[in-house]
Amino acid sequence: MRIIAKRTLREFWEHPAHRDAEIPLKAWYSEVRQAAWRTPADVKAHYGSASILPNDRVAFNIGGNKYRLIVMIRYDTQMVFIRFVGTHAAYNRIQAETI
Repeated sequence: MRIIAKRTLREFWEHPAHRDAEIPLKAWYSEVRQAAWRTPADVKAHYGSASILPNDRVAFNIGGNKYRLIVMIRYDTQMVFIRFVGTHAAYNRIQAETI
């Protein structure tokens, strides 16, 4: 999968309050780059705790469920777009299906 944009992840983990997110986000990035998901079921097969949302969105638990990562996946073009990365409190303030 091609992931757009790693910079969003890096800017998040470089924040002093989120330094503990660096290793799990890098692990997620590495795993997803090597994936070849064709359907939401493929995502669930690899990440059982992922939440499949409307509008091709998927929510991942990061860092022992401390953080949330929302992506939009274009299965036909094998592209993953980072839409949101943040704490659970920040996640609760957004509309994950449309972000």
